[in-house]
Amino acid sequence: MTDASALLSAFDAQARPAEWTILDPGAEVHQDGPVFRVHWPRRRGFVGGPPDLGVTGSELDALIARQRDFFEARGQGVEWKTWSHDTPADLPERLVAAGFESEGRETVLIGLAEEMAAQGEVDGVVIREADGVADVHRLALTATTVFGRGHDWLVDRLLDKKDDPNVVAVLAEAGSTIVSSSRIEIVPGTEFAGLWGGGTLPEWRGKGIYRALVAYRARLAVERGVKYLQVDATEDSRPILERLGFVAVTTTTGYAWNPSRMPS
Repeated sequence: MTDASALLSAFDAQARPAEWTILDPGAEVHQDGPVFRVHWPRRRGFVGGPPDLGVTGSELDALIARQRDFFEARGQGVEWKTWSHDTPADLPERLVAAGFESEGRETVLIGLAEEMAAQGEVDGVVIREADGVADVHRLALTATTVFGRGHDWLVDRLLDKKDDPNVVAVLAEAGSTIVSSSRIEIVPGTEFAGLWGGGTLPEWRGKGIYRALVAYRARLAVERGVKYLQVDATEDSRPILERLGFVAVTTTTGYAWNPSRMPS
């Protein structure tokens, strides 16, 4: 199935609710009207909801303020994730008015795992799963270099999930250097898996490494009975994914609020 509307319907029905129904250990979730508020002891919080929140105007403003104030009281930041096909359409501007800041827009693409699993090889590069603590730290260091920001959170996540078969870190290695890193996160109880990361060192771009990482993870997905692969793509990776057969179904923007930015 490659029809964008059908893929989007499957995504909305299966993958989105997993954000507040399939949680890491230590997470707590509370429902406030149409939205779900998730918080952890050591991570910023998350707010999400269905495609149609069913509230508008001052009622929506009050809903936003309650989530912001909850995390202010905890001294934690929070991300409210939005999608461009959602309603009400003015949710993003109301989030900004409440002190939230956009973290940039990405394109949500979905593809069929079986169609993405064709063998992808790059001369001189080995694609393999991360093996042990040292690999995790090396992988995160590559991600830090590629994206220009620290990835200590990734080390924590991968080590916390080292015994979870639904989270697999995959790297591309040239000699003793990790030149690209990525992971697949299978959403339990659904037909979906998310492809995350895929950042490649500048001098190694344009050689097919990103494509090879997608193919390797697609094969893992097929082996586990996963039908759909979902990616929140930057403009750098979107054209590559579309050439592979992924279909753009919507865009997503995270709006972040930090207690230090609380409006007076």
